Amino acid sequence: MMDAVKLAIAGAALLLVAAGAVVGGILPPDDLAGIAERVAPILAFVVAVTIVAELAAKAGVFDVAAGWLARASRGRTTLLWLLVVALAVVATAFLSLDTTAVLLTPVVVAVARANGLAPLPFAFTTVWLANTASLVLPVSNLTNLLALGRLPEGGPVAFLALMGPSAAVAIAVTVSLLFAIHRRSLVGRFDPAPVPRVTDRMQLAVASVVVVALMPALVSGLEPWIPATIAAVLLIGLFAWRSPRGLSLRLIPWQLLVFAAGLFTAMAALESLGSAAVVSVIAGEAGGPFELWRMAGTALVAANTVDNLPAYLLLESAAGTPERLGALLVGVNAGPLITPWASLATLLWHERLHAVGVDVPWRRFVLWGLVAAPLVVGLSVLPLALR
Repeated sequence: MMDAVKLAIAGAALLLVAAGAVVGGILPPDDLAGIAERVAPILAFVVAVTIVAELAAKAGVFDVAAGWLARASRGRTTLLWLLVVALAVVATAFLSLDTTAVLLTPVVVAVARANGLAPLPFAFTTVWLANTASLVLPVSNLTNLLALGRLPEGGPVAFLALMGPSAAVAIAVTVSLLFAIHRRSLVGRFDPAPVPRVTDRMQLAVASVVVVALMPALVSGLEPWIPATIAAVLLIGLFAWRSPRGLSLRLIPWQLLVFAAGLFTAMAALESLGSAAVVSVIAGEAGGPFELWRMAGTALVAANTVDNLPAYLLLESAAGTPERLGALLVGVNAGPLITPWASLATLLWHERLHAVGVDVPWRRFVLWGLVAAPLVVGLSVLPLALR
């Protein structure tokens, strides 16, 4: 909760900076209106999908799904872990990286403990895949939704055609590294625990249907906020009928909204001051494959320095081609594995782990990230360089 409050404070400070830029004539009001028009559908999606994920978790969708994975593994630790990998990839791809980091993490930790397994490998699996698997679809990451409008042919199909091979490489490298690091804890057998019981089976069934139906709707070509909002309204109606106490204003990620609004406007003001010229010198320009790695490397460093969202906004103007835009996304999505603040998902992940009694020293996180991030990012750029 403390990280969320700090996020809201930072967002409010950025909004004040942006307001000063407007008053001082640095940021024209027309530009501000253009920013609002661009980000409003994105923030509407963030709110809607957050409500869907939170209410689905309250209904027991993730708990039951993870419990069934433990039963499906038939007591084989490696198979259970691979099934958790698959669940994390699907959750990240369709419901965003924050859903995986915040809602799936405590679930897989509980499953590991219930079956007598070390929770740390499962916890690292969710946070690394929350970042690296967020290259799959536009809805997987806020940066993807921002980039979607810059593709010559918009839509999830065009995005998948550009980023699909890189996403596959990022996931494969991530999974390989995770198994290499945690292999001693990921082999052997266990006695599967019973699938968790849910008191309201109707609520669970309806919530599960809504979530499953939402996934293809998000890649149907409709603007993502439309099906996400419909799903959120359906689940709100379900909870109002079955368990109204589960509804509260805390379902709305207001801290993230304040932060995002402040960040968008502050970055626009920075761009109006000429940041694009400086960025182009650092990130390079369109050219051969080396320039793609240069862009991705710059994005990786920027994300781990200031957070992935401002890193994307800062470097967006230097991404003049679809391939460079893809390299930028590889750097800001798959690269935030080193510093705790490189992505909001990582901070929220650590907060949830602390709440369930799992301690992850940041030193270990940073050291493993220093190995993983360059490998994942470097190899994930290859498909873009070979286009």
